[in-house]
Amino acid sequence: MAETSQSLFPQHALSAALTRQTFDYWVDFWQRTILFWDVLRQRSNQYYQHKKMPVPHVLNFEAKLVFDGRTFERPVNYGLAWIKPPNGVVIDPKKRPFVVVDPRAGHGPGIGGFKTDSEIGVAMNAGHPCYFIGFTPDPMPGQTIEDIIRAEAVFLEKVVELHPNAEGKPCVIGNCQAGWAVMMLAATRPELFGPIIVAGAPLSYWAGMEGQNPMRYNGGMLGGSWLTALAGDLGNGKFDGAYLAGNFENLNPANTFWIKNYNLWARVDSEAKRFLEFETWWGGHVNLTAEEMQWIVDQLFIGNRLATAEIITDDRIRIDLRNIRSPIVCFCSKGDNITPPQQALGWIVDLYEKDDDLRACGQTIVYAIHESIGHLGIFVSGGIARKEHEEFASNIDLIDVLPPGLYEAIIIPKTADTVHPDLVHGEWITRFEPRTLDDIRAIVQPQIKNERRFAAVRRVSEINLGLYRTLLQPFVQTVANEQTAIWLHKLNPAELPYELFSDSNPFMRQITQFAKHVREHRRIVSPDNPLSQLQTVISNGVIANLNMWRALRDQSLEQIFLKTYDAELLQALVGLWASDKSPRWRPGVEPERIEFIRARIAELKTRLAKGGLPEAAIRSLIYVDMAEAGVDERNFEALRRIRAKHVDVALEEFKCLIREQFFTLLLDRDAALAAIPAMLPADADTRTKTLAEIREIVSAAGEPVGERATRLAQMEKLFGILAKLKVDPGKA
Repeated sequence: MAETSQSLFPQHALSAALTRQTFDYWVDFWQRTILFWDVLRQRSNQYYQHKKMPVPHVLNFEAKLVFDGRTFERPVNYGLAWIKPPNGVVIDPKKRPFVVVDPRAGHGPGIGGFKTDSEIGVAMNAGHPCYFIGFTPDPMPGQTIEDIIRAEAVFLEKVVELHPNAEGKPCVIGNCQAGWAVMMLAATRPELFGPIIVAGAPLSYWAGMEGQNPMRYNGGMLGGSWLTALAGDLGNGKFDGAYLAGNFENLNPANTFWIKNYNLWARVDSEAKRFLEFETWWGGHVNLTAEEMQWIVDQLFIGNRLATAEIITDDRIRIDLRNIRSPIVCFCSKGDNITPPQQALGWIVDLYEKDDDLRACGQTIVYAIHESIGHLGIFVSGGIARKEHEEFASNIDLIDVLPPGLYEAIIIPKTADTVHPDLVHGEWITRFEPRTLDDIRAIVQPQIKNERRFAAVRRVSEINLGLYRTLLQPFVQTVANEQTAIWLHKLNPAELPYELFSDSNPFMRQITQFAKHVREHRRIVSPDNPLSQLQTVISNGVIANLNMWRALRDQSLEQIFLKTYDAELLQALVGLWASDKSPRWRPGVEPERIEFIRARIAELKTRLAKGGLPEAAIRSLIYVDMAEAGVDERNFEALRRIRAKHVDVALEEFKCLIREQFFTLLLDRDAALAAIPAMLPADADTRTKTLAEIREIVSAAGEPVGERATRLAQMEKLFGILAKLKVDPGKA
């Protein structure tokens, strides 16, 4: 009997332990569930409190309204705000201001200044005054996209007026949908802009990779933009921003239906604060007028007219992105399924056929491609702010003076082996390496057959929209009213959860008391509990199945789209005929532009031998730097320090000097170099000192080797100095 009792004892112990672990898990399970419901209740209450604000936003900085667009002759729901620097942040009045424009894509403003490590935060830490262009939840009656663009022009005029002593025009950052709006304004009012940074901004909407970017097929699968018109009519003249939020959520059902809520539920004790902080912005839905949304869908999403200069304003101005005179920085990511690199960069090869065409237009385009960050992370991620956005801000003057052409921004960490680390701002080193249009084509991979598909979508959309407006719209507008719009908004899947989990639900009021009791008696289960581990396994299985469903959905959507719009019969019915030529209009080089370029070339040739020591020094620097792929921020910092020792030259004048000398070398390099000795002063000491400064600048990122060393020796001969000079740039 004793032996039997001893043999059973381990089983009793195991059973007791398993019972205890099961009990501990279920206590924790229900406590987490109650706390989870309470966080959703807080989210709903926070949402309704946020909506009551006169101008709801999530800026983490104190702001002062400068201009209210609602008071304009053509009123818009946009405003310009000055951002007050936090304590300890010193603003340099000579530095160019930064203006951050947030996207009006269904959510409220403020994401560009969502936290300290943000676009606004890093710009102010670099000493730049900052402004913010935001908006109220509801549009002004009758406002249009063109009204908004005109209002933003007034805002920028005011910023320029407020900073008369700044070195350079404002740097304007356009996030996501704000990016194309900023580019449109810059194409019509180029004189208002310094460098432009467009982050995650779609500009070429037909571009994308098969098997990767299914969102671009939505317009074709829905039969075009007639559903946009229907949604605007049912909204009584307004388009509900919750629809746009829903479209984004549908891209990743695993995150929408499981991961986001599961992570909150599983780690509710630590995740609640972060969840509520982000949901303040994510749930702040804003409206557009039906006319605004229809214009966006017809002209951009389906029409893709911005990338080929097909948009003409009401006052008969063609919006041609080639008219932008400021450097353009396109920041995108391979992990962005809203604006993949193809859509962010495709406009470049849509507008330009040859590299010389880009340079002839005087455009400087810089692009940077992140390997993995998602769409929202481009604007929200603190890591992105501390790296990419901080590097853009600290090197904005270098970007502004880059010669015309195409460049890729390469950002590498500063290490103990970095040459002249004192010339580097922060923990990263940025180089701008020259690229060609072929490099962009390798990314975008444009195809005629793809353009034919989307051209067919555009024709089908125009037909269906015309049928809707003729046959259905009068009836829909008759039955729709403000009450139907309100109820449709409340029942929207992106909006309904706020109503269900708010205090207006009597059940949720009881949750408050339960949650208080749970917090007072919280019992967190051990992470090695077998049921906790089983919970993780089940969650991973749910995620895997949802991802499989998404892959099947996206693949099916793509195949249906391709089979439908590849059909030659459909293409013929909508007016497209078999041809190897692109079915879309592409801007060429107009006669007046050709004449302008010829006149400019003739002018530059007459100035090859004109100028003095500054022109000769800059020409020499550019010639040496053209031997190597890229301009390092250390080179520019050394140049900046040397420039500060001499007669103060305005940045804009300095920029013009660099561009003119760059073009002289492109036009006739041999004649431009042969003219240098005649441009130099007779004083040997001055020539020696100037050559030492040139060497100091070109050596800032490391001792010249190869072709750079050869060209530097050539400059020594042209300066009449054969002895090589070595100067430490760190002592500048």
